Amino acid sequence: MKFHKYNSDFSFVKAPMEFNKYTDRNTLQYCLGGTLYMPGTKDIKDKVVNHQLDVTSFVMCCEDAIKEEDLPKAEQNILDHMDYFADLIEAGKLSHDDIPLIFVRVRNPEQFKDFVSRMTKKQASVLTGFNFPKFNSRVALDVLRTLVEVNNRFGVVLYGMPILEGEEVAFHETRNQELLLLRNILEPYKDLILNIRVGGTDMSSLFGVRRGINSTVYDIMPVRDALSDVLNFFNRYNDYCVSAAVWEYFRVYKEDDIDEVIKRNFHNALVKGQDIVNPAIDGLLKEVLVDRANGFVGKTIIHPTHAKFVNAMFTVVEEEYHDAIQILNTSGGVIKSSGGDKMNEIGPHHRWAEKIVKRAKVYGVVKNEDSVLGLVLGHNK
Repeated sequence: MKFHKYNSDFSFVKAPMEFNKYTDRNTLQYCLGGTLYMPGTKDIKDKVVNHQLDVTSFVMCCEDAIKEEDLPKAEQNILDHMDYFADLIEAGKLSHDDIPLIFVRVRNPEQFKDFVSRMTKKQASVLTGFNFPKFNSRVALDVLRTLVEVNNRFGVVLYGMPILEGEEVAFHETRNQELLLLRNILEPYKDLILNIRVGGTDMSSLFGVRRGINSTVYDIMPVRDALSDVLNFFNRYNDYCVSAAVWEYFRVYKEDDIDEVIKRNFHNALVKGQDIVNPAIDGLLKEVLVDRANGFVGKTIIHPTHAKFVNAMFTVVEEEYHDAIQILNTSGGVIKSSGGDKMNEIGPHHRWAEKIVKRAKVYGVVKNEDSVLGLVLGHNK
């Protein structure tokens, strides 16, 4: 896999790297980008093989996306997908680099145990891992021990991605204690945790609210506070990658006036709330801008057209890349930035620089913020 393949002619300052499920975890945790969620009953084998799905990671869901009575059908469909991809790899007709990072969102700890008991090593060889919804301190150890057991049984790394979305994290009076418990529980299993994910929709539902198309999840104050605390516990010292909440609106863009769109100052338009593509996409872009500023990497998406927007927003612009390299290559003190417009303080900015360099390696480096929109819309800018 490689980001931005849909725009193969784009001129990067630094091109993104290739990766697959066997890439080192410290890099792979940055590689999910816009992660597409879909029902586990959906057949996407041909779309994956024919490169018709412009995503680098997707989740086949056995939980909220399907009816309970459809669970056996979803489970068998997922296993069939794994067999199909593994068979093509064994036949030399497909490689691991051709397959997005594939995850299964399990329903609960019991269903997780039952599902993995029926998996084979061949199926595990093409699966990247599992998403654990409603992850809390009561179920955490049970789930994590099953994850370790299945890794030991197959001898193939299968990662876990806890989803923090329940009352324990959403409600103020229990949140800090729960997050501290979870951090301590997860620590011994850290090498098997690829991402910490957050359920913005589930948390919003607990308060009977939903963000509109012209607002972001950060405008919902109780949810914003919960997300802030999740970052406080899990985004310290770059220990974990935390992925941002799903964007719920999926109206796609039309390419009628792309040349006019490209001429706009993309970053200023986002900051000032000016129209860019259409309300649904503009809302997504504005939310990712805040996601990124707060240290989230990647985002849950529910429509494949969103992937290129999310992934482009996580590219690194040339100036910040040079700043990051300058910081990492300087022993201490304060120096003027590469562009001469800011200070780079070596100690305080060091972890920021580490994250920027990792993002640059995975998503690529572009000339400036306006280049991000050119990358999305297929222009070589």
